[in-house]
Amino acid sequence: MPNTKRPYLLAALLTAAAVCGGDAVARVFPFGPRHRAVNDLANQFVPFHAHLWDLLRGRADGGLLLDWRAGWGTSFLPDYGTYLSSPFAPLVALLPRGDIEYAVYAITVLKTAVAAAAMTFLLCRLGPGARWWASVLGASYALCGWSLAEGAYNPMWLDGLIAFPLLCLVGEWVREGRRPLLGPLVVAVCWVANFYTAYMATLGAALVLLVRLATTDSTADPTRDPTRDTGPGAVRPALPATARTTVRAGLRVMLRAGLTTGIGIALAAPVLVPVLLGSRHAHPGLDREFDPAPVTDVLARLLPVTYSFATPAAFVCTAVPLLVGALLFRRDVPGRERWLWAGLCVAVVASMQWGPTHLLWHAFATPNGSPYRQTFVLSGVLVLAARAGLAHGPPDRRALLGGTAVVLALVAGSLPSPFLTPWALLLTGVGLAAVAGALLLPGRGRYGVLAALLVTGTLLGQAAATTAYADRERLARLDDYPPWGAEQERRAAALAAADGWPAYRTDPGLPRVAGNDPLLLGGQGAAYYSSHTPAVLTETLTALGGGWTSRGRNLLSLDNPVTDALFGVGARWRDGRLVRAEPLPLVTVRPPGPAPAYGTSPFRNQELLLGSRVYGAPAADGSCPVGTEVFLWAPDVTGTAGLGTYETRLLGGRPKRRAALVSLGIARVPGTKPFVPAPGGELACLDHDRLRTALTALRARAATSVGITSGGLTATLPPGTTGTAVVAAPRIAGWRCENTKAGSYGGLLAIDLAPGTTTLTCAFRTPGLRAGLTAGAGGLLLLALRTALAARNGRRARPPAPLSP
Repeated sequence: MPNTKRPYLLAALLTAAAVCGGDAVARVFPFGPRHRAVNDLANQFVPFHAHLWDLLRGRADGGLLLDWRAGWGTSFLPDYGTYLSSPFAPLVALLPRGDIEYAVYAITVLKTAVAAAAMTFLLCRLGPGARWWASVLGASYALCGWSLAEGAYNPMWLDGLIAFPLLCLVGEWVREGRRPLLGPLVVAVCWVANFYTAYMATLGAALVLLVRLATTDSTADPTRDPTRDTGPGAVRPALPATARTTVRAGLRVMLRAGLTTGIGIALAAPVLVPVLLGSRHAHPGLDREFDPAPVTDVLARLLPVTYSFATPAAFVCTAVPLLVGALLFRRDVPGRERWLWAGLCVAVVASMQWGPTHLLWHAFATPNGSPYRQTFVLSGVLVLAARAGLAHGPPDRRALLGGTAVVLALVAGSLPSPFLTPWALLLTGVGLAAVAGALLLPGRGRYGVLAALLVTGTLLGQAAATTAYADRERLARLDDYPPWGAEQERRAAALAAADGWPAYRTDPGLPRVAGNDPLLLGGQGAAYYSSHTPAVLTETLTALGGGWTSRGRNLLSLDNPVTDALFGVGARWRDGRLVRAEPLPLVTVRPPGPAPAYGTSPFRNQELLLGSRVYGAPAADGSCPVGTEVFLWAPDVTGTAGLGTYETRLLGGRPKRRAALVSLGIARVPGTKPFVPAPGGELACLDHDRLRTALTALRARAATSVGITSGGLTATLPPGTTGTAVVAAPRIAGWRCENTKAGSYGGLLAIDLAPGTTTLTCAFRTPGLRAGLTAGAGGLLLLALRTALAARNGRRARPPAPLSP
């Protein structure tokens, strides 16, 4: 292997060793009995990757545009662009589906290692210096606290960890007037992989480019052959003073950078625009005010072995703050370079704590979860500042003493923080001594090897300990869910055996495993959790008695005979077994008339959608007639409810949670009253005979056959059918039906039938897809024109070849 690749490989190996070593110490999956199924990792990322596995293997219900499994049928391209568009995501198909958690873990470690290699490549390219230092600093960036505490269970964000050094590299190409084709392509890949963190990485790379313009002698190297690519870390010839950067030249560079970024984003538009519109059609999340963290807590999070959900996970190996602090005291480094890099570090920290710039970092919307999602940019800036000093050689004793004083001052400032742990202080002290000692040793021979071992050992020890601590704290503080195991395997096998789609749906039912059980276990249900959960879906499910968490974005399965019939659920997992029913076809026809207008009672709303009265009111004493099924609706109640010996658990309390309408069982004994944990709910008695009669009438006017495609549906109707065809799917934006306008019937897709209609054809096109493709084509055209212009200018600038003798 060539020498030039060894630093990148070393950084990647150090990173993987630290992550896996920390997980092994914590005895967390896949190295021990403790599972990783917490929060969004279990609710979203693992299920979505399982669905991607099905798509890649041709086993999914739906395609890239439309997902028929979750949420009774939802738009999939926005979810793909948010959770699955990373170039690493398709790697899940290399393992069996039952090993999906192993696949997601492997991708998480791989992304972190690639981020280390990418940063190492950038550091080697920025200037001379010992290659092993570049490897250690690159791994320090990838092993920052944000990566270990936040990115570990939000693996889609780790693409932003990779994007930051890549976008800084694009900035270098722009500054030098090179790579006009590759630069926009790198931007496009970064924004497609994860637009959210790529946006933050782009802001950070822009700040780094400004500092580079102010601290280097030229925006481009005129003595350099533009057709020759020198290796990373090559020393470029010094430039005359007449070539120093001017304001005008700097503006030209920034304009080139803006054009490069704009073209790259335009190329990514076919994914980005549908994601943007998907967010606009989504059920609104929590609107919260930013509350900056105390300064003592911010300083504490710079140290290893600390954890908190609402503070910036700013830890980087102690070598980094020591080198940044030493930079301030180095007389051999130009003052402009010292103060601009140090000032950038301070400015990024300050911007994280100020409301307006906090909003700028997060695309002008305070996140519902952790408010410091841009912290990885701070870690990257700190590493770049540390490398800027090392480019002039190791610091002398005076500078090293000053850097040590800076680190000790930071530690002293963090002492009042409750997040500080004894391990944090111990590892910081040991690491500071080890790194300082390494910097005092000669850089060659056995002393150089000893120095490398001291710094590398500090990195591995601090990162592994921080990983292990974060693993334990996440399980203690965040919601956790059952990991994939034998019970889930049995349930998935039963659902697959009963699957009859599209003749009927098979709902994975309750108890739930995670927020997207249809994607994880199989079947086609109402459960769905995404940043793009459609508002119309939440509103419809809520009106019919459905439950949810996460303020309406995490929808739960609704186990009810009326809604099961209306939505074509013919098989459902309940109480550890699969139960079957006789549902309606996916397309039914209602008589001409107005669409139902929902009220406050879910029982009445179900009857409006059904078109028949099937619920009765309980007697004055609260009991239901013998033979009817007792249902309770208590959306804000938390506790145990039941009838006789049967009990069920309610988990409500708006605005965060809403308990679903639940069955308390069949009334067997006259006068038996249900018990509920608190007043305020509503009881109703379902008459199954009435329900069967209503379903028989609807079945007589339903479609005789229904065909489902990856992007739409077709249905054959009985001759002479008139009225409104209703599809058992939410009326989300994007539906278009042949020769007629798609409408809504109680939140469901509906089509007014013209006389003589016997065939119904509807197709789904993701909102924003056409605009995104148009923007992408425009970006491609601009890229081609720019590349051609750069090639022509390069030919003009190249001197003529000498004549042959």
